[in-house]
Amino acid sequence: MPHPASSSPSSTLRTSRTDGISRRRMVTTGTALAAGLAVTAASGTPVVAASPRRAPGDVQPPVRLVLPRPSGPHALGTVALHLSDRSRRDPWVATRPVRELMVQLWYPARAAAGQPRAPWMTGQAAKVFQQTGYLLPEYATLPDTHARIGTAADTRGGRRPVILYSHGHGQHRSSSTALVEELVSHGYIVVTIDHTYDAGQVEFPGGRVEKYAMPPLTGEDDDPVILKAVDVRVADTRFVLEELSRRVRGRRNLPHGLGDILDLSRTAMFGHSLGGATTASAMAAGTPIVAGANLDGSLFGPVVTKGLRKPFLLMGEDADNKPSWPEVWPRLRGWRRHLRLTGTRHFSFTDYETFMPQVAARLGATDEQLAEFIGSLDGTRGIDVQRRFLLAYFDLHLRGRRAPVLEGPSPRYPEVRFIGGVG
Repeated sequence: MPHPASSSPSSTLRTSRTDGISRRRMVTTGTALAAGLAVTAASGTPVVAASPRRAPGDVQPPVRLVLPRPSGPHALGTVALHLSDRSRRDPWVATRPVRELMVQLWYPARAAAGQPRAPWMTGQAAKVFQQTGYLLPEYATLPDTHARIGTAADTRGGRRPVILYSHGHGQHRSSSTALVEELVSHGYIVVTIDHTYDAGQVEFPGGRVEKYAMPPLTGEDDDPVILKAVDVRVADTRFVLEELSRRVRGRRNLPHGLGDILDLSRTAMFGHSLGGATTASAMAAGTPIVAGANLDGSLFGPVVTKGLRKPFLLMGEDADNKPSWPEVWPRLRGWRRHLRLTGTRHFSFTDYETFMPQVAARLGATDEQLAEFIGSLDGTRGIDVQRRFLLAYFDLHLRGRRAPVLEGPSPRYPEVRFIGGVG
């Protein structure tokens, strides 16, 4: 969960256990891959990444990134919404009297080839992201998604389940678009939430960009800033569901047909890193979520000791570094699975899994540096496995479809380890 400013080479590097990954490892490796500058070797000594040899005057253009095509039969539509919770002052910036959020709805759509494809990130937010993040503009051009902006929803399949997505600390609502698009292509509606001032950057209508503004973290498991962030995110989640319910009832400010197919009585949630913690805490707080999935996020607060009675999926990196997971495991009293993906790292559960292999050669990054950041598992395979297991999980708990891949280890997916059995 990096502070966005920590991705610059000159930043002070600190260690944090709050998301189950060393902040020092994450920041130094991410910076090396993005800028081709340096990584911290096992000894802690910075080593310079070799850049590709080029002829004098040879300036290579940035790599145009692409998202993997979703496998389902449905075309995709998307729309961004600006929401204002007037019952709350902003908890991070005192001068903001209202809590403002941006959310994005992704939904099965009528084919509309004439509509523009939505960008992975909106223009002004993308500029901030590329200036302060890992994918610098001289090395990478951000992709378009497979969704058409504002196109009519496909109403032929009737009402459809809804899945919320919460990003990691310092990340953004687009962080796991490859997973989001896959779910939508198989008939789900997914709502991705930007948690303002906890996200690296959020663009509001008119081009206004609000940047990360949380206080410094202590790095402790009971960090009061992180505990507050989880509470804020839970309140954000509850408000988003309430606002969606109002808009469905009023059939207002939604693309044609979308209000007719949003089935909020079947709402699930997943998230990466702090977004996974948010999912668990929102469920524990009574938010009407029928099933949740946590992608490599440590858990915080009461849910760790009280557990959950609803279905919950833990899917994590190839490491035993989250003490909250074995602590909460016996307290998960509903359907539960703990899956560990061999050859993955913390950011394998984001779009970096697909972006970094595309841009690594342009950065001059070594295979070892790439593996340190997103693991040794082939990125295409990693995304495919995550997509398959997430889809099976939500199909099981939102549609009642049998999910054989979740019943135990399979030779088709040798990368997936079932920790603690299938109780």
